[in-house]
Amino acid sequence: MDAILTSLDQLGRTAEREGLTCVVGAVITDPRGRVYLQRRAPHVRLFPGCWDIVGGHVEPGETLPAALAREVTEETGWRLGRITDVVHVFDWTGADGQRRREIDVLATADGDLGQPRLEARKFTEGRWFDEQGLQELLTMEEASGDTAMIKLALHALTSPQARPGEPS
Repeated sequence: MDAILTSLDQLGRTAEREGLTCVVGAVITDPRGRVYLQRRAPHVRLFPGCWDIVGGHVEPGETLPAALAREVTEETGWRLGRITDVVHVFDWTGADGQRRREIDVLATADGDLGQPRLEARKFTEGRWFDEQGLQELLTMEEASGDTAMIKLALHALTSPQARPGEPS
């Protein structure tokens, strides 16, 4: 885990040097082999109505793990458990014109995973999906173009790091 935290630290510093706003996200898995997604509210500025993973912007002076821990608590009421892998790093520009570097990780959470406390102003629902459920959601959302985070979650869920007890 120390290597992952070191990698996150380096990714964050590189984004800062390049003048990018850093965003961190967690594909949270549960002991049943599912991933958690939440639907963004229709009135939010970025990606309204889209399915998303837990995460958000890294505040000035905040480390990526600290930002992720804060976002997990704010968005779900859970506590960040373990960060087990970096699953995706990419740059994007939002409709607001701001350039961002997003670092998404595979993680676990602690708390009552059956009862997320959604951040009401930002999300309308949260659900756990197994691989089949993600495939079905992907098919349903294909026409809307709301597939990026669903595909990311599906990729993370089927990666060796997401399967406890299997070698990576």
